[in-house]
Amino acid sequence: MGKLRIGYVGIGLMGMPMTLRLMQLGYSVTVFDILSGRTDAACASGAKLAATPAQVVHGNDIILLNLPTTDAVELAVFGEHGVATAIRPPQLIVDFSTVKVDKGRAFAAKLREKTGCGWIDAPVSGGPPACAAGNLTIMAGGDAGEIDRVRPLMGDIAGQFTLMGPSGAGLTAKMINQLIVGCTHAVMAEAAVLAEAAGIDAARIPECLAGGYADSSMLQKLYPRIIARDFAPQGYARQLLKDLEMLNEFAGGLKAPLPMSGQALTLYRMLIHLGHSELDTAAVFKLYESQV
Repeated sequence: MGKLRIGYVGIGLMGMPMTLRLMQLGYSVTVFDILSGRTDAACASGAKLAATPAQVVHGNDIILLNLPTTDAVELAVFGEHGVATAIRPPQLIVDFSTVKVDKGRAFAAKLREKTGCGWIDAPVSGGPPACAAGNLTIMAGGDAGEIDRVRPLMGDIAGQFTLMGPSGAGLTAKMINQLIVGCTHAVMAEAAVLAEAAGIDAARIPECLAGGYADSSMLQKLYPRIIARDFAPQGYARQLLKDLEMLNEFAGGLKAPLPMSGQALTLYRMLIHLGHSELDTAAVFKLYESQV
């Protein structure tokens, strides 16, 4: 069996490196994005261009979505020229976007009812470098048989791919991921502030703590970017705020107390209020830096 033919909606910070990787691995990829500059770059590397999300469907097996908001996903799929107007079984949607859990479940049910097609929620973690290297962490929710159909594709783009359960389970796992990520961003910023205020070599903290209980991929990857004041976006601050807002709403519905993530949410609200929405998530350090 040959490689799955891919339609891709959303060629942004994450979608572009994934599209380029897929083409490097021999996949046929058809792309759509509302910003033509993104599709121009993808097509220059060999992608086919679609004029609408509906056109992305034609001739492809799997439709991938990588979009910034719940509303953007809904429009791309169920809008006037959306994917749902053209998709037919056995085609599938795999949504890498981070959207509201209840909305994700509702989208999957609506697509199944309208078209008979499956929808896998498959939010990702790892950022653009992991997209380009093919070692994303992907947490999935959906029908087990449909998951099996996309496993070869996931093997090419993910270092860790886990089916967490039925529709919405992947999105729920992503909320837990973002709880840990959001709180840890604040912890990394505070560690940098303390190390610098104490006058030690702050840049050596990841080396010093490697292998101990405080070690983590974020200590090794995020903390050095904070020390270097490297806030070029690998993930936008506004996107993490969006995710923390969704987490807050989700936890509230479950009456699950999350005071630490509440603090992280407040910090990112402040950061965006100060005009730093387009900087990297590591830019939360700016809130602490102004106090030292």
